[in-house]
Amino acid sequence: MRERIWAPPPPPLLLLLLLPLPLWGGPPDSGRGRGELEPERGPLQPFDLLYASGVAAYYSGDYEQAVRDLEAALSSHRRLREIRTRCTRHCAARRPLAPPGTGPGAELPFFRALLERARCYRSCETQRLGGPASRHRVSEDVRSDFQRRVPYNYLQRAYIKLNQLDKAMEAAHTFFMANPEHMEMQQNIENYRMMAGAEAFQMTDQEAKAHLESYSAAVKHYEADDFEVAIKYFEQALREYFNEDAECRTLCEGPQRFEEYEYLGYKAGLYEAIADHYMQVLVCQHECVRELATRPGRLSPIENFLPLHYDYLQFAYYRVGEYVKALECAKAYLLFHPDDEDVLDNVDYYESLLDDDLDPESIEAREDSTMFVKRHKLESELIKSAAEGLGFSYTEPNYWIRYGGRQDENRVPSGVNVESAEVHGLSMGKKSSPKIERDLREGGPLLYENITFVYNSEQLNGTQRVLLDNVLSEEQCRELHSVASGIMLVGDGYRGKTSPHTPNEKFEGATVLKALKFGYEGRVPLKSARLFYDISEKARKIVESYFMLNSTLYFSYTHMVCRTALSGQQDRRNDLSHPIHADNCLLDPEANECWKEPPAYTFRDYSALLYMNDDFEGGEFIFTEMDAKTVTASIKPKCGRMISFSSGGENPHGVKAVTRGQRCAVALWFTLDPLYRELERIQADEVIAILDQEQQGNHELNINPKDEL
Repeated sequence: MRERIWAPPPPPLLLLLLLPLPLWGGPPDSGRGRGELEPERGPLQPFDLLYASGVAAYYSGDYEQAVRDLEAALSSHRRLREIRTRCTRHCAARRPLAPPGTGPGAELPFFRALLERARCYRSCETQRLGGPASRHRVSEDVRSDFQRRVPYNYLQRAYIKLNQLDKAMEAAHTFFMANPEHMEMQQNIENYRMMAGAEAFQMTDQEAKAHLESYSAAVKHYEADDFEVAIKYFEQALREYFNEDAECRTLCEGPQRFEEYEYLGYKAGLYEAIADHYMQVLVCQHECVRELATRPGRLSPIENFLPLHYDYLQFAYYRVGEYVKALECAKAYLLFHPDDEDVLDNVDYYESLLDDDLDPESIEAREDSTMFVKRHKLESELIKSAAEGLGFSYTEPNYWIRYGGRQDENRVPSGVNVESAEVHGLSMGKKSSPKIERDLREGGPLLYENITFVYNSEQLNGTQRVLLDNVLSEEQCRELHSVASGIMLVGDGYRGKTSPHTPNEKFEGATVLKALKFGYEGRVPLKSARLFYDISEKARKIVESYFMLNSTLYFSYTHMVCRTALSGQQDRRNDLSHPIHADNCLLDPEANECWKEPPAYTFRDYSALLYMNDDFEGGEFIFTEMDAKTVTASIKPKCGRMISFSSGGENPHGVKAVTRGQRCAVALWFTLDPLYRELERIQADEVIAILDQEQQGNHELNINPKDEL
């Protein structure tokens, strides 16, 4: 409960509450009256329950039921989005908001309309869902799975078990379009093509955004110099883009809740509650630019995606002789990139081609682009201003990052011969590999006897890599493998997911602190738990010394992990145990780039894997190029072998499928930044100090060691 003194909301917040519907939600639904909604088909089953049922059926071997439930889950997910969109638009049209007047109580009609809209939305949603909306609230894990199209991964496997190759191919392709770094799926698709014949099936992305499909078709026709057809598809792509933008923005809206506010000062509480809510809505809608400008599977905005429509169109219209439209599109592009010299030259040239009775100044940028940019700038100003009023910071992202775009051969400056002008499509230059922002050194002492140097970076065809043997003895490997069975938890580190990387293996893990806790409680030998701690510290010292680091290397995360092949699921298997990735950046093979941005663990600097056994099949550790396809080195695990490397995009890596038995290792990630030290490691250090004191018996303890655990 928070106490506040009433004061009218500052003007930016009031303006935030009163943004008109066309600015917020795009055009209203077409085809029916403003107050009408067509009858619903019946109660909608929650997609998370259908998804869980489908996954359970898959693992039980009931592939027909798995297909039914997973397809139903995807259909329910799409229908839920459609219902929420239509209810929001329906209620916004039936319950428009009017600006509050002046004087005592003048704001009450505004609040009444606001609450009536919320009531309308809740009633509409309940009626059309066939039950309370709360049934359709899902966990973040499920939401993430659907965003990453994980259900299609299960579907392609289930369909192939049912010998439905065409459907398996479509499901695999749909998943791969959102996960292009997934080598397993890429291999599956290649195998399916071989099974079906190279051109037997035209694969379709079942979750493709319409505007991206039209845009891709337009670019193909453009590159083939078929400009009239290209124009048709580019214009269609723009219409679809703005429709999908409207849908995205509509889905950001919803009813308000005021429970956290003190009603003794209800006016201030209500104003702030509403402002808080609409601030979140506005930021969500503002971010629709990023969502729609991102190709599935891409981790950063498509280069100039929306502006590129206009860039292509200005030249296409020029080539078909429609100079006024070419000029409008060129000016539209300049709204996003006003300093683009090539397009500025094009504007001058197009103006020189106009009829004498046309004033070039009278031809403005296209209305759709003008309205879009105007709204975008207004929202940005409102968010910044409202953020100050609500007391939090906001930094406007650069939504129109320019990575490349079309090159000089696509401009049309004065004097260029139209017939000889060479036209190329979107140029996406290959980016160089990431650079490590520190001095690269290696070859320092290994510190311990009996450790065998195997390969350095050059021999492993990369940068900052080393392979060592005999870091553990055979006896230590056996002891660690034995203690693993007593401390491992299925899905540890992955929110309890049994198979976070592939449905063909079970994943288990445990941390150092958990091992020490189990050791202290007598559930595993304390000596074995202590060994886990000691060998990870040994690995840290080796990495720090070999790579000749000038500052201390700290633990970022320490994890004992085992991957177990699931019986009955290894036939014709060609996936990866762990997809190709980098440890401190988001690998984007399509762009040949690794984006060092959240949710990646950007603070990680070095990584190491210390292997405990070799009595299994498969499971080779591999390095690849940044394309996530070209393998540069392959390492067979064995007891005491350790591979270490820098954690960035210079070292993409993964694990081949474990097809029989169990593969266990100690996975270690390190950081040079003490701010990101592993908290559990610090606690484990304290526990070890306590245990050492107990053994020495020289000091009386003032704390209960169990409290530290």
